[in-house]
Amino acid sequence: MASDNLLELNDIEAGYGRAALVLRGLTVKVPAGSVVCLVGPNGAGKSTVLKVASGMLTPRSGSIVVDGEEVTGSGPQMMIRHGLSHVLQGHSVFKEMTVAENVALGAYTVKDRATVQERTEFVKNLFPVVADRWAALAGALSGGQQKQVEFARSLMVSPKVVLLDEPSMGLDPKTTSVVFEQVVRMREAGIAVLLVEQNARRALETADIGCVLDLGRVHITGPAPELLRDPQLAELYLGGGQRDTGPSDPTPDSDDRRPDQLTTTAPERT
Repeated sequence: MASDNLLELNDIEAGYGRAALVLRGLTVKVPAGSVVCLVGPNGAGKSTVLKVASGMLTPRSGSIVVDGEEVTGSGPQMMIRHGLSHVLQGHSVFKEMTVAENVALGAYTVKDRATVQERTEFVKNLFPVVADRWAALAGALSGGQQKQVEFARSLMVSPKVVLLDEPSMGLDPKTTSVVFEQVVRMREAGIAVLLVEQNARRALETADIGCVLDLGRVHITGPAPELLRDPQLAELYLGGGQRDTGPSDPTPDSDDRRPDQLTTTAPERT
């Protein structure tokens, strides 16, 4: 039977070098046309999930399936061809290049000019600020505008799933709201999104499905609105609007610490 999931990470175990495992039997599924967000304390392994999905980190065990095809072990370039696009933490625009040049870099593997032009028009229509600042230097844009340029660049390969790592990092609340509005626009355009976000409440308000990670596993998963209404979850992860205040999983030495270095009282559910 065909699956409705565009991306499946099944029983993934992964880590860095000879260090202890970061992901310990993790399973995450991203249905077509949905936004799935990963939330949890620093060290839970959220960004490591995206690194595995994008081919930046090869899992030690488990499987990765994209639109019904197993792609476990593929590197980043092959993952792009399979339909996964990864927007990294922080800002990755080339500031001395124009918005147009930055966006065009996203299509460097696309050889057909008509396809490139079609995708260019698509992203300009989807992100009006990209069209408005098309000829401007990317370095002259605000942080929120640069993030939209990164979104546009990631869509130039017609991805099935976009992986977003901390899109609100370093942005003020007003700009953060604009960025999340663009995530919604991507979903409305039929693009599935797997989102890691330090602002757990805002992420769940945007997402269709929420997954709470702790100690390298998914402990709670379900419809995002239901998770927002869960008082125990709110106390543990959402209290005050944003429990997870630091950058998520920036390096294996900081956020992806060993489980025995973390403390949590999160209940385990299925």
